[in-house]
Amino acid sequence: MKKIIEVKNLTKAYKKLTAVDDLSLEVYEGEILGLLGPNGSGKSTTINCILSLISFNKGDIKIFGKTIKPDSYDIKKDIGVIFQEVAVFEELTVYENIDYFCGLYIKDKEKRKTYVDDAINLVGLQEFVTFYPKQLSGGLLRRLNIACGIAHKPKLIFLDEPTVAVDPQSRNNILDGIKKLRDNGATIVYTTHYMEEVEILCDRIIILDKGKILASGTSDELKSLANIEEKVTVEVENLKESTITKIKEFKTVDEVEFTNNVLIVTYKKGKNNLVELIDFLKDEKVVYNKIFSERPTLNDVFLELTGKELRD
Repeated sequence: MKKIIEVKNLTKAYKKLTAVDDLSLEVYEGEILGLLGPNGSGKSTTINCILSLISFNKGDIKIFGKTIKPDSYDIKKDIGVIFQEVAVFEELTVYENIDYFCGLYIKDKEKRKTYVDDAINLVGLQEFVTFYPKQLSGGLLRRLNIACGIAHKPKLIFLDEPTVAVDPQSRNNILDGIKKLRDNGATIVYTTHYMEEVEILCDRIIILDKGKILASGTSDELKSLANIEEKVTVEVENLKESTITKIKEFKTVDEVEFTNNVLIVTYKKGKNNLVELIDFLKDEKVVYNKIFSERPTLNDVFLELTGKELRD
């Protein structure tokens, strides 16, 4: 597969803090790469280095096979960047905003009009072209932000948390639009804290923390790294502390949580765990309403690799 981004031994330090530590990665043509990591993991610094928006201490970065520099406008014209913070002009309408940003790259008026119309249709803003940003909901504003960043039909697109604080309808529209961009040939680097989005969208995932890659692969490949085998969730009506203690003593149990009448038992190995737990709850005369089992999720792997402590 053709390499769109090549990063080798990238290091970026701020005085005593190493934000990116000897990092190497590749992004291939036509894929959506999910870049995951807790706050302070080095995601934004890595992207800023790739885009040559900040300098770095060591490493080599190529985009489209060429070394990128701050003035590499021949490369940057084929890149679209949509940051988490919305950046549009309040005094321009939806159509005028998209036309302005597209016009930075596309000078031919007829071609630009086609591109702008395509961007409007992609994000579903047809009914809002005469609206000003202050008249738009949060979801519509984010869709406008995306349209401004992709209207010139870039080959490579960086999307940073595009669905933060939007309603479910806008979120689904945005995710569908991102799939269409990929289907139309774009290569996409996608950062988010929503694990379900990564599973839906991304062909490959990189988990980053403290400036290093902890794991990479498909969603299924990453799930196979989990040390847990199964998670059983039970809605109970009564549960004694002594019963919880007994469950914790099961040989195959890794962790037990009980909050708001919901019991979660995580198993590190073993088969027939669900049957064993059901039989035990019956013996203990525990009344339960619902019980279900699930395999490790991407969120489980993420927390296992990066830790469960809160990050600022």
